[in-house]
Amino acid sequence: MHCELGQTGLVDADVVVIGAGALGLSTALHCAIAGRSVVVVERLTAGSQASGRAAGLFKSVQADELRTRLARRSIDRAASFAGWAGVPLTVARTGSFLVARTAQHREYLRRELAQSRRWGADVRETGPSQLAGSLSYYRAAGEEYALWCPEDIYIEEPASLVAAYLAACWAHGAVVLENEPVTGIPVTAGGVAGVETVRRTVTAPAVVDAAGGWVRQVAALARARVPVAAVRHQLLITAPAPEVNPADPITRVVDAAVYLRPARGGLMVGGFEPDPLPFDPGPGSFTTDDLPLDLGVLRGLAARVAAESPAAAALAAAAPVAEHRGGLFTMSPDGRFVAGPVPGRPGLWVASGCNGSGFSSSLALGEALAAWITTGAAPPGMAELAPGRFGPLPAAALVARGVWQYTHYYDPAGAP
Repeated sequence: MHCELGQTGLVDADVVVIGAGALGLSTALHCAIAGRSVVVVERLTAGSQASGRAAGLFKSVQADELRTRLARRSIDRAASFAGWAGVPLTVARTGSFLVARTAQHREYLRRELAQSRRWGADVRETGPSQLAGSLSYYRAAGEEYALWCPEDIYIEEPASLVAAYLAACWAHGAVVLENEPVTGIPVTAGGVAGVETVRRTVTAPAVVDAAGGWVRQVAALARARVPVAAVRHQLLITAPAPEVNPADPITRVVDAAVYLRPARGGLMVGGFEPDPLPFDPGPGSFTTDDLPLDLGVLRGLAARVAAESPAAAALAAAAPVAEHRGGLFTMSPDGRFVAGPVPGRPGLWVASGCNGSGFSSSLALGEALAAWITTGAAPPGMAELAPGRFGPLPAAALVARGVWQYTHYYDPAGAP
């Protein structure tokens, strides 16, 4: 179903999505494919915040069966995007290595191998010789333990997924309104009735809060709470480096909490810093462009793998970078997505708690959430992700737990 919009006025829709990042656009697209009339409202431009600054990595190995299933479904949906969405999308089907250089992390990866295989993922034990034969930018020391994940992919430029989502949304009748901030979420008889923007009122029985780092502020417009905390994440791309083969796989060095992949002729270096910055963007005009970044943190992470990677060694020694970017991750207290109906506020849904996997899991998570919204029945496992599972948590506890989840994204030490 299509929505016809003028410049201002009153609009009726089945679903209104707040936020045109990857997760919001995926939810909107899948609702539209299911035959619902959909309006997406975005304060700035589509993908201009965390989604457009993502690493673009898709990872099949996850910490539990549900996340593994969602991750593998997203990989399949990305690779087949043109077939089901009708819009081309280029993905790099390179596979990835998970590398451990310590005894502790070696045992961690062995557990990951066993459970991922049980859950259907194609994960294979490998070692330094395959690393040496497959990677130009990473030189194995000879004692690493590694897993090969042939299913893993990446999207070279995150903006290309956002552009594909946008084109597919329009093709399937969803309307995306950019530069149109939401100013209110009317509540009638305890339930949401749509949204108010600076230009119009959109009435809808279902409102999806997919506002990324601003998800809590948006929920507050409906006098509701979402249990997540925003934490800064950074990455960079080096200048073109001759030792980086653009066709090489992704590498994740779990004991260093660092990920690497080819990018624009150079090397992308990102990671999970040991003392991350929680950040509350507030309800004002703050954008991700205003987020304070710290190049020294990334140089320190690069130093952790400098012995194996010449490009990382140069970076650690203060070589210039081609791009340094960052965004806000929404971290949940248990490291799992926060997706589903918001308790006590009928009609309000949330798509958040991405914990660093929102971009890459957006295809499957948006599909599942749209099915829940349009049919009223939670797809298998999705009820586990509903925000009501936490109960009331004070802001300080949300931040403390979110920081812990971020810091231990790869590192199993001290897991509760």
